Amino acid sequence: MGMWGKRDDMVVHVREPFNAEPPGAVLARAAVTPVDAFFSRNHGPVPRLEPADWRLTVDGLVTRPLLLTPDDLRSRFEAAEATVTLQCAGNRRAGLTAVRPVPGETPWGPGALSTARFRGARLADVLAHAGIAPDAAHVAFQAPDVSPSADPPQPYEVSIPRDRALAPDVLLAWAMNGAPLPPVHGAPLRVVVPGWIGARSVKWLTRVTARTTPSDAYFQATAYRLPPTADDPGGVTLGPLPLNCAVLTPSDGAVLPRGPVHVAGYALAGVGRTVARVEVSTDGGRAWSRAAIEAPAGPGAWQRWRTTLDLPHGDVHVLARAWDSSGAGMPESPAQAWNPKGYVNNAWSRVRLRVR
Repeated sequence: MGMWGKRDDMVVHVREPFNAEPPGAVLARAAVTPVDAFFSRNHGPVPRLEPADWRLTVDGLVTRPLLLTPDDLRSRFEAAEATVTLQCAGNRRAGLTAVRPVPGETPWGPGALSTARFRGARLADVLAHAGIAPDAAHVAFQAPDVSPSADPPQPYEVSIPRDRALAPDVLLAWAMNGAPLPPVHGAPLRVVVPGWIGARSVKWLTRVTARTTPSDAYFQATAYRLPPTADDPGGVTLGPLPLNCAVLTPSDGAVLPRGPVHVAGYALAGVGRTVARVEVSTDGGRAWSRAAIEAPAGPGAWQRWRTTLDLPHGDVHVLARAWDSSGAGMPESPAQAWNPKGYVNNAWSRVRLRVR
């Protein structure tokens, strides 16, 4: 067993703060990711919070500020469950660093996402109990973890718009895959925002604040944004996930015998959409074949896909692409998706194989 109860074969990018992803073959095994294989993205040291001492503050533009214990959350609010895929905004960044360096950022492969069954209270129910004001346009989440990358160092805080916060699928979760949240995944309470970048699903939640404006904290106002351009001087705040697709197995660089090869991966559409089609190619995109796609386990969950290819001798590049239910596709080249922070790479997935 590795750090934080993770598998020994996790790809550990940084030990402190702990950032790790599972090998593709491990991630491909199950529709729901075991906790010991679930990716871990942290900005600072994991805080140690004692459930007996922990409290959740709900304040800001509300008529009845709340101070809730774990027992309060379980007894006052109906529990809900959802199978949700969480994805780091830097997932598949390694594909962008191959185009051009992305200094100072973790070179995530395709495993900076995982799927779990979360259980908790609906954020909408908690905000309704607090009496969220009509002029509250955003809801901020704060946690006690402090990142050295923030300028100045500060507790982690981000926000989401009111409409997203009040949607019934956003949870304040205390359980994961039928067990209490582990410390590295946010115990005793975390936010789960399906279909949005993982940075909005705040771990170790201690405060929920209704506001008129988005959070002005570092990880909302500075980080997790596409940089400004001449045409867009304000940049773009990342939120909803774009359509994405990746090959998980065989792994990039694998050496295989000639003949039929099982190829598997995932595709993930954003809020309100599903994956309509996945295609694979072995000839640079001149010809494509359709892969079989599983139905999602929930509206916020990935869809696994699989196919069998008869690969020729030599070096082979397997490409994969997807379309969602709105008809949106993916950019062909990672050069089209490159940005200085290496966020949201959703270019066609590529793995290089050697067939003997």
